[in-house]
Amino acid sequence: MNIEQIETVLHGIFNEPLKDGELRKIVFWVDKDNEFTDEIGQLQINRVKVHPLTEWNQFYTKYLLEEEDSTSSYLIYTNLELGVEDNWLADTVLYSKTFFADRVSLLLSELQIDPSLRAVIKKYERFFNNKDRFRKFQSFGIQSYTEETIELAIMSVLCSLKTPDFEAVLKAVLMDTLDDSDNKYLSHMDKFFDMDKFWTYVANHYGYERETKTLKTLFIHLTVTAFNHSVSDDYLTSIQDFIAGRNKTNALVFIDRWMHHKTDYIVFDEYAEMVEQEIQLPNILQSVPIDEFRQADTFPYIDRAIIILIANKLMEKLEDYEEYTKLIKLRRAKHYYEKYASVYEALYYTVKMHEFHKEHGQGIPQGRAIDLYDTYRKEYHVMDGYYRKFYVAYDEESNHELLKKLKELVEHIYTNWFMGELSSHWSQAVKSEMAEEWSLPGIQSQQSFYSSNVAPHIRKGERVFVIISDAMRYEVGIELAERLNSETIGVCDMQTMLGVVPSVTKLGMASLLPHRSLDFDEKGRVLVDGKDSAGLENRKKIIESYVEDSIAIQFQDMLAMNKAGRRETFKGKKLVYIYHDTIDAMGDKASTEIYTFDAVEIALNQLYDLVKIIRDDLSGTNVYITADHGFLYQRDTLPESDKIGNEIMNTIEVKRRYMLSNEKHDVSGQLPIDLTSIVKNEQQLTAYVPNGTIRNRMQGTGVNFVHGGASLQEVVVPLVSFKNKRVGQKGSQAIQKIDIRLTSTTRKITNSIFNLDFFQTEKVEDKMIPRTVVIYMADTEGNVLSNEETIIGDRSFDNPAERTFKLQFVLKSISYDRNKTYYLLVKDTETGVITEKVPFSINLGIVSDFDF
Repeated sequence: MNIEQIETVLHGIFNEPLKDGELRKIVFWVDKDNEFTDEIGQLQINRVKVHPLTEWNQFYTKYLLEEEDSTSSYLIYTNLELGVEDNWLADTVLYSKTFFADRVSLLLSELQIDPSLRAVIKKYERFFNNKDRFRKFQSFGIQSYTEETIELAIMSVLCSLKTPDFEAVLKAVLMDTLDDSDNKYLSHMDKFFDMDKFWTYVANHYGYERETKTLKTLFIHLTVTAFNHSVSDDYLTSIQDFIAGRNKTNALVFIDRWMHHKTDYIVFDEYAEMVEQEIQLPNILQSVPIDEFRQADTFPYIDRAIIILIANKLMEKLEDYEEYTKLIKLRRAKHYYEKYASVYEALYYTVKMHEFHKEHGQGIPQGRAIDLYDTYRKEYHVMDGYYRKFYVAYDEESNHELLKKLKELVEHIYTNWFMGELSSHWSQAVKSEMAEEWSLPGIQSQQSFYSSNVAPHIRKGERVFVIISDAMRYEVGIELAERLNSETIGVCDMQTMLGVVPSVTKLGMASLLPHRSLDFDEKGRVLVDGKDSAGLENRKKIIESYVEDSIAIQFQDMLAMNKAGRRETFKGKKLVYIYHDTIDAMGDKASTEIYTFDAVEIALNQLYDLVKIIRDDLSGTNVYITADHGFLYQRDTLPESDKIGNEIMNTIEVKRRYMLSNEKHDVSGQLPIDLTSIVKNEQQLTAYVPNGTIRNRMQGTGVNFVHGGASLQEVVVPLVSFKNKRVGQKGSQAIQKIDIRLTSTTRKITNSIFNLDFFQTEKVEDKMIPRTVVIYMADTEGNVLSNEETIIGDRSFDNPAERTFKLQFVLKSISYDRNKTYYLLVKDTETGVITEKVPFSINLGIVSDFDF
């Protein structure tokens, strides 16, 4: 620093506004090495007197400043130590300013740091020797400097942070690598900070105190301490050394925030797997009751342990299915659920199938055909859905050994019990009641679809869209209807039709067309009013013969168009038939039938999109979604006992699930169904369908995915009617998310660990859709002060008590101002919108080291 720079700095100091009660400025310039003795006489500062202070004139200087001239501003130049002892001017120094003409002094001045902190800046002088580091430090805009704020700012600069925050410092260090020798931020600390000081901060914030300190043991310490929040010390004796003795809540909140970060969780998960191996977590959890760790969320093995526990209980035939379901749903809100989502899904549907089996402990009863049909429509169909959903999840993790065990349980219940009993009893009812006339009282036949559902709209001049999804069975239609009901403002109604027999595409598609008569010709082709109905062009001609302004189109062609193209294509069309074949196209080939259930998932999305296109692009109001037939599908290879040989007889057509013949006689293992009530039947045709789920033995296409027979899965045809409603239109109902509200009345927190109650205000149904929220405590600046808890509000119970949630929160171990307001924030995870902000006061008294 040269004399010109010094003069500039001193001008700035003396020109600062006087403080309250201050009449003048007195500055002591301490030049220990007498570097500027010769220049001091040249110094020119307006309205400031320069006075040298020596060892011999201290008393006079005191007299000069206090008595002789008590109004002038003075620069006192000296090389003396201005300590308190043996210093006549000690009190004057205290109310004055001290100036040093060196690098450290310049830093103190430029940063406006009080000279009392000179030693701190001197200690880290090497840090400030770099312009970029200095600039970043300065950019923090620290208003009040202390030793702690300076050190925190230095560490934050070294870790490339935008604001000073020790939690962020520690996370940056750990995120880099747990290898101390290779950690770039530790290297920076070693060069430009004080490693011992860094570890002191770690100890003070997170209770990490070891003779030999490493990042790896620090991370183990943090995770085990967080884990200890959910699991008692009694079960963690083998890893007691890793549990903090103080500031435990800080460790929990630190780990919780890292786990919930949208990207950084990836590194955390990798480290957590390392820790659970180091501490041998599987061995520890063997002796821990499930109720002790069901809420724990630190390590991925916790979820594996819960999955294994439920699976083992299922295999041991322990029937606490409601508890298993609650436990699986509880884990959905936990960090590692997504990692094991497919396994959890498979496990959930295995539990639901076992629960169904338990509810029907007396078996599937025999009964009249109409009763079995109605019970399937209202209740039994859920098993087909559970079975399908199980395999969708299973196929995501098909090499998982546990899922292979679950698969055995699922096949035993679904194939051996459910399908075995249901199809057997239904076959008996069909044989005794429906063999001569294929109909059921009060149930619409598939052949009447056009006349009963479409024609009335056409007669009124209304526009109608018909989507026919090949092989969309009833349980799939139910899922589509539920989705349309909950995700659109339209009104969706679900009905069924009794499908035709044989339940094949050519007859099912024909029966859905406008027609006066259906029939088979001698080659097995289906005729509509005497015309061939196979293929899109033939169906288009048949539709046009009834409604001139009509069109038939494949769904792929419709999806491929842009909005303008669709409007042009369908302009003026009163009747639109859209053909969709994703499910049947996948299932009907031996090489791809294993993907049948995946195809259903794809189909559901496509059908939903089709309805949205009709609604949004084409302003369609009346939409029907139905199918030509359903299907049977089982995953396991069929035993030979499930296949039946063909009778020697004259047949027009033979497929896996039916034979067409104009001969009529008893055939072993087959149900003969007279087709007169379905087609004109000039040939006197009879459809022979195997009993139950038996297949005809034959070469060729796949055997697991079949249709053509008379099982409930094949002939209960869904009819989804969607009526588009616009906002404000009569009968319209806006889609609305349910609310999650705090119900606890207390607004004062007196313990760092506390519980709060929440309530899902409405049940999920129709247009009231689920909402997922995260909940946490924060200060007025939005800084997170606690762990985050998640509520998945998707409960559909009528009973309000079953829509309540009790959550536990843990506050960081910091000082809280009892006079300040803090907030409990409830945030929608989809939109990021704060849905509730509840003010709280926090009065913890003295923060305890034993806050667990």
